[in-house]
Amino acid sequence: MTTIESLAEDIISRTLSKGATDIHLIPRKTDYFMQIRQFGSLLPFQKFSMYEGERLVSHLKFMASMDIGERRKPQSGSFSMNVQNTPLSLRVSTLPTAHSKESLVIRILPQEHSIPIQELSLYPNAANKLLSLSKYSHGMIILTGPTNSGKTTTLYSLVQYCSSVLNRNVITLEDPVERQQETLLQVQVNEKAGITYSAGLKAILRHDPDIIMVGEVRDRETAEISIQAALSGHLVLTTMHTRDAKGAIYRLLELGVQWHEIEQTLIAVSAQRLINLTCPFCGTQCKNACGNNKGRKRAAVYELLTGSALNSVLREANGESVHYRYPHLKELLSKGVALGFVSEQEYEKWIQEES
Repeated sequence: MTTIESLAEDIISRTLSKGATDIHLIPRKTDYFMQIRQFGSLLPFQKFSMYEGERLVSHLKFMASMDIGERRKPQSGSFSMNVQNTPLSLRVSTLPTAHSKESLVIRILPQEHSIPIQELSLYPNAANKLLSLSKYSHGMIILTGPTNSGKTTTLYSLVQYCSSVLNRNVITLEDPVERQQETLLQVQVNEKAGITYSAGLKAILRHDPDIIMVGEVRDRETAEISIQAALSGHLVLTTMHTRDAKGAIYRLLELGVQWHEIEQTLIAVSAQRLINLTCPFCGTQCKNACGNNKGRKRAAVYELLTGSALNSVLREANGESVHYRYPHLKELLSKGVALGFVSEQEYEKWIQEES
């Protein structure tokens, strides 16, 4: 194994052991600076010489089947490897910078079994509600939130529950497949091979699915495909980038989906955030000798919009004047502070990010 291969594997191994989800390689005037995202925060990690940094970027691009000679355009790719007996899927993205060098980001996606939703959620009643909603025979459930809010983890947890516990045929349509699951039939969008979202969905509908998972609604085509799948008598689970739960309804309208189609298909919208939990031993910041290494350090908080509240928001989106109320993220986080699960510093940090 060459030196640069050893260096790349060592970096990924060390960042994985620290619970990092992303690796950033940033070019500067005289060197490369590496940061890792750990529990939602970017932390400095290591520096490399310009020569090492360039070789590292080229090696990772080669591993991800990207064009090593092209440095002027953004690129993306992925590859898999085993580190510390853990199978990983690594998504690689590059961007050209003002220094005529490339910045590279790696998203680390462990391919372990999905975490049960009961272990993800801060509040058990939210987990139970999501599991109950997944028992519907048809309709659409949307999970929303910003990047790194845990949407994909929640999505896989739900479809894994539907497959293994409810014994339903789950087929996914993803671009790309983020986590390989043996109990699911996963289809990856590949436009060069003719597998577009539209063609993929038509093929899936002929494959007797009970549940269809669409990785993300990101444009008009995927929005229409998801709605049509739900209207055809299937349960559709998908994700979307919106600030809160009701924002998903307005986003669908912006993408050209008719109001009556949303009203007929939408079962629930869940907006979520990942929150750093207060350590029972150390308080807000864990020390190196903390005995809580196996305890939960983060949990998801879910703002659930369903039932009468969902109907009220739909009427509001249709121009009616209505009054409704449901627990918002701010209230749920305040409750976490009152119960001692969330620190006031974490709550204030979240407020600043949302404002």
